[in-house]
Amino acid sequence: MTQEIIYDSLSRPLKDLRISVTDQCNFRCSYCMPAEIFDNNFPFLKRDQLLSFDEIIRITKMAAQMGVEKIRLTGGEPLLRKDLHLLVEQLNKIDGIKDIALTTNGVYLPKYAKKLKEAGLNRVNISLDAIDDEVFRKMNGRDVPTGPVLKGIESAQAVGFKVKINAVVKKGVNDSQVIPMAKHFKGSGVIVRFIEFMDVGSTNGWNDKHVVPKKDIIKWISEEFPLEPSDPNYFGEVASRYRYKDGTGEIGVISSVSDSFCGTCTRARLSADGKLYTCLFSQRGHDIRSLVRSEENDYVVLKALVDIWEKRSDRYSDERRADGTHPGTKEKIEMSYIGG
Repeated sequence: MTQEIIYDSLSRPLKDLRISVTDQCNFRCSYCMPAEIFDNNFPFLKRDQLLSFDEIIRITKMAAQMGVEKIRLTGGEPLLRKDLHLLVEQLNKIDGIKDIALTTNGVYLPKYAKKLKEAGLNRVNISLDAIDDEVFRKMNGRDVPTGPVLKGIESAQAVGFKVKINAVVKKGVNDSQVIPMAKHFKGSGVIVRFIEFMDVGSTNGWNDKHVVPKKDIIKWISEEFPLEPSDPNYFGEVASRYRYKDGTGEIGVISSVSDSFCGTCTRARLSADGKLYTCLFSQRGHDIRSLVRSEENDYVVLKALVDIWEKRSDRYSDERRADGTHPGTKEKIEMSYIGG
């Protein structure tokens, strides 16, 4: 396979592809899939609307030709998609793909971790927004305690996965959990990444007053467990890294509200129904499913993908006003639809 790195209009390469394999989830986290919106009557995608594994593989092979090296499988909750390990196995055979990761709430990892590891999955990111049961039950919207997620973390570590925790911090809701979360996982080999509450989608009731900025998160933790900055692992890494001065691990903070990283964004997102999004805050996607289901050959589909990326000019977070709001007021795609 010939690989050629493709750059967008702001000279950013395409290196990462995030693939949503389902729009459904067993949680109803308020910042992603609030239960009052995503209820029993919500029109989730039907089976024939989802990209098949073969279609995902075809698109990924073309993305690899454009420079993509990393794949992240997301949802909704990706482990609700039957036989996901078979997709991982196929992705692992694609020339140019060096890393395959999974973002999950962890509940199903005791059942699937071993199969996923054997299939070639490299890493897992597990969502856990609080270590306190009462706070977590409220956050996930399904009254699920922390136990099943903690068991998922243990299962992932037991089979040899590198584990990161994603914790969305919302002021007045779970900001009291920042230090307890850091304390619980300090020295465990698990990296906690605290995420500023973002204005993704249009249903999560985002308000800048609910945002805990990166500087506060770092200050709080460092007062309890002294921190020092670490260099990025690679170009385009979304989390700012900090290591404990006593050598017992590190944390990360993802700060797209208070400290934009648009300038180094190398990510494209493929929705479960085959739309390609060039920004987490996009208003619309590009219909790739219709192309791959047409009689067009790979050259035509690849050319369309290249054209989309080369015209990309997204810099949503850079354009935010001082109060965190954005001049664009139109509805944005929901986080659950493209996997965050």
